[in-house]
Amino acid sequence: MKWLGVSVDTLLEAVQIEPTGKYVMAYSDGGYTTNVPLDEMTKGQAFVAYQFDDKPLEPVHGGPARLVVPHLYFWKSAKWIRGLRFMEENEPGFWEQLGYHIHGDPWKEERYSGD
Repeated sequence: MKWLGVSVDTLLEAVQIEPTGKYVMAYSDGGYTTNVPLDEMTKGQAFVAYQFDDKPLEPVHGGPARLVVPHLYFWKSAKWIRGLRFMEENEPGFWEQLGYHIHGDPWKEERYSGD
């Protein structure tokens, strides 16, 4: 998969985060949300994509921009990203409130809340 985007690290250079902000809630069009620990979105681990396979990201795939967190299940890679909120405590997002795992590591098979 060939993505083009902006690293979350680059985006965070423009803001100052309180030291207690250890979690991120990503907000998308349509009310969708997903939570990710901040330390799993930095150090080159996540980006906001705007191209896929040398073409602008199509709306069906989250265009004009989507969050991509490759090392977590893809429900953490929110389509139509519109904002990030930094939080002291971890809060469940849309799918997490419906029983999906709060973290979502595919290598640990963290798919559902009981996993």
